[in-house]
Amino acid sequence: MLKIGMFLGNRYEIMGKIGSGGMSDVYKAKCHKLNRNVAIKVLKAEFSSDQSFVSKFRMEAQSAACLSHPNIVNIYDVGEEAGIHYIVMELIEGITLKKYIERKKKLEIRESIEVAMQVARGLEAAHSEHIVHRDIKPQNIMISKEGKVKVTDFGIARAASSQTISSNTMGSVHYISPEQARGGYCDERSDIYSLGITLYEMLTGRVPFEGDSTVAVALLHIQGEMVPPREYEPLIPISLEKIILKCTQKKPDARYASATELIEDLKKSLTMPNEDFVKVVPLTSDSPTMIFTGGDVEKIKKESAKFTMDTERRKEQAYQMGKDEDEDEDNEFEDEDLDDDEDEDDTDSHFEKIITYIGIGVAILIVLIAVVIGMRACGILNFGGSEDTTAESTSDTTKATMIKVLGMTSAEAEANLEELGLHLKITYGASEDYPEGQIYEQDVQEGEVVDRSTYINVKVSTGSDKLTIPSNLAGMSVQDARRALSTAGFTNISSTTTEEFSDTIDTGAVIGTNPSMGTSVGKGESITLIVSKGKAPVPTTVPNLYKLSESSAIAKLSEAGLISGEITKSYSDEVEAGQVISQDPPSGTSLNKGDSVSFVISRGPSKIEVPAVSGMSATAASAMLKEYGFKVAFDSETSDNSEKDLVLYTTPGAGSKQEKGTTITVVIGEGQSEAPTTTTAPPTPAETTTAPEAGANP
Repeated sequence: MLKIGMFLGNRYEIMGKIGSGGMSDVYKAKCHKLNRNVAIKVLKAEFSSDQSFVSKFRMEAQSAACLSHPNIVNIYDVGEEAGIHYIVMELIEGITLKKYIERKKKLEIRESIEVAMQVARGLEAAHSEHIVHRDIKPQNIMISKEGKVKVTDFGIARAASSQTISSNTMGSVHYISPEQARGGYCDERSDIYSLGITLYEMLTGRVPFEGDSTVAVALLHIQGEMVPPREYEPLIPISLEKIILKCTQKKPDARYASATELIEDLKKSLTMPNEDFVKVVPLTSDSPTMIFTGGDVEKIKKESAKFTMDTERRKEQAYQMGKDEDEDEDNEFEDEDLDDDEDEDDTDSHFEKIITYIGIGVAILIVLIAVVIGMRACGILNFGGSEDTTAESTSDTTKATMIKVLGMTSAEAEANLEELGLHLKITYGASEDYPEGQIYEQDVQEGEVVDRSTYINVKVSTGSDKLTIPSNLAGMSVQDARRALSTAGFTNISSTTTEEFSDTIDTGAVIGTNPSMGTSVGKGESITLIVSKGKAPVPTTVPNLYKLSESSAIAKLSEAGLISGEITKSYSDEVEAGQVISQDPPSGTSLNKGDSVSFVISRGPSKIEVPAVSGMSATAASAMLKEYGFKVAFDSETSDNSEKDLVLYTTPGAGSKQEKGTTITVVIGEGQSEAPTTTTAPPTPAETTTAPEAGANP
C-alpha cells in the first residue's frame, strides 16, 4: 500500500487512496511535472509477483494508452518502481455508474439510453483499434460532475486469466458473456453482451442473474433464461427491451455485430420507442430449421385433432357395418396400429394406391368443372337466383347451406359443421357481446351455399379485453401515472401529453386521462395523459399609480389581483420624491391576475451643477444663478479694493450639484478703507487742505 506523500517515478506525489478493485488499488496523485492531478492504478501484490501476468498487464495497458476518445479515460503513463507496477490515468471527478444506480435505484429511460450510447461510443473507438475491454460493468464506468460518461480499466481485464472464476471476479461475473464464463474465445461482441447486462441493470435496478456463488451465476449466463426487463419495469419501451435481448443473446452471432449497429438502434429507440424495429438475425446451419408462428402451431393442432376425429368416425362406421375399417376400399388411411414388421412392399403398394385414388379424384373434379362450365355456357345451369335453380343447387350433394354458429362453442360448431361436410378454422379475439369460449364471428353467413369441405373461418371470444382506467391518477407525476396505467394492463400509453388549466392541480401534475379516468376501454386503446399547466388566467385591468406612494401603489395593484414588478427610482421636477412617476404597462391595460406591473418612484428634482460666478458683479451673478433655477441671497466680506463690489465666492460652492430651487449665497467684496496719515507735528494752517470730493476737478 502506498503512503501519502510518497513519490512514484520522482514525479507523482500520492495524495490519498480513492478506490480499490479485485486486482488493483487506485490513488489520487499530483503530477509535479505537468502540475495536474491524476489517478494512479497500482497492481496488487499477488498479481505483481506473476511475471507472465505483469507482462500482459503492461502490454495491454500500453496498447490502451493509444486510445483517445471523449468516452474513454485517458492513460498517460505506465511504470514500475521497486516492484510496484502502476498506470497513470486521467482523474475523473465523479462517481461510478454502479454507485449512481445504487443512489437512484433505477435510471430514467432516456438517461439510461444516453449513458449506454456514450459507453457504446467508447467501445466503438476501442474496437476499431482491435482492443476488447472484457470487463464492461457499472463499476468500470465513470460519470463526471458534468455528466460525461467515461469507460475505464481498458486492458486490465484482458490481462486477467479467463480460465478461472474466482472470488475476485464476484463483481464481474454478473456481467460476463457466456463465452467468457466457458473460458472460450472473446471478441467485441463479448463487450456488447456486458453492456446489454449493464443497460438491463440501469433500467430495472437489478442484474438478470443472481446465485449463491460465482460459478452458479456463470452457469446461468451459459444456460439460464433471462427475465425480460419489462416484467420488472413495464414502462420500458418494446424497442429498448428488444435491444437488450439482442445484446444478451447466448450465441455471439445473434448479437449486434458491432457497437456502431448498437448505437444506431439506441438512437432509433429515442425517436421511435414503441416501434418493433430491432432485427434479430436467426442462426443458420447446414440443414435449415423451419420456424413456426403461433398461427402455424394452432393450425397443426386443429388439423391433428380433425384427423383423429375422422379416423375415429370411420372406425365407428366400419364397426356398425360389421367389417374392419381396413376392408373399406374407399378408405384413404391405414390403421395406425399396423404391425411395425409389415412388409415394406405392402406399404409401397398402399402408398401407390393412395396416389392413384388422388389422381382419379383430381381427374373427376376436372371433368366435373368442365361439364359445369359447358352447361352454364349452354344456359342449362343458371346461378342467377330463380327459385328453381336455387332449389337445384341446394339439393346438390357437393354443396352445403351454411348454418348459424354464433354463440356456439368451437366443439359444438365443429360437430354441426362436420354433418354438413364443412370444416372449422378458429382464431381468437376479444368480444364484448359473447362470453369467453363462444363464437362471435363467422365469415360465411347463415343461409349461404358453399362447397362441401370448405373451411369456415370463425372467431372465438376470449372475453372482454376492456380494462378500467384507474381513477386515482389525478395529482400524480407523469411518470408515476404511466407506471400505474402499465401496471393496470394498458399497453398503448401515449408518449405525448396534453395540457389544461387547473385551479386545484399543481403545474406539471396529471389532471386526468383521455379517455376519462374510471371508464372501461380496450387494453390496447391509446391513452393520453392530461397535465396541468396551472390556474386559468383571470383578466383584470391595470390601475393608475401616478403620484401614489410606493406602499399605496403596491396595495392598489394587489386589489386588482396584480403584483409589483421591478421598482426603480429617478429624478423628477414635477413629482415629489417618493411618489410614482410612471408605470409599465400603463393604466387601463388588460392583464391576467397574477401578472406583474413595474413602476418608477421619484427622487425629487434633479440636481444641477452650481456655475462659477466669482469675479462677476452682483447683478450678473444673480441673473446667471436664477437662470439655472437657483434662488439667490447676498452676503459681503472685506476684500481687496480691486474686488470691491465683485463676487468673491458662493455657498454652496461652484461645481457642486444642487437641486433646483436651492438658495445659493453670493458673497460680495467690500474693499478696504484708506489708512490715516501719521505726522510728528500738526500741520500749519497754511499747509491744511481739503481733499476734493470724489469726481470733482482739482
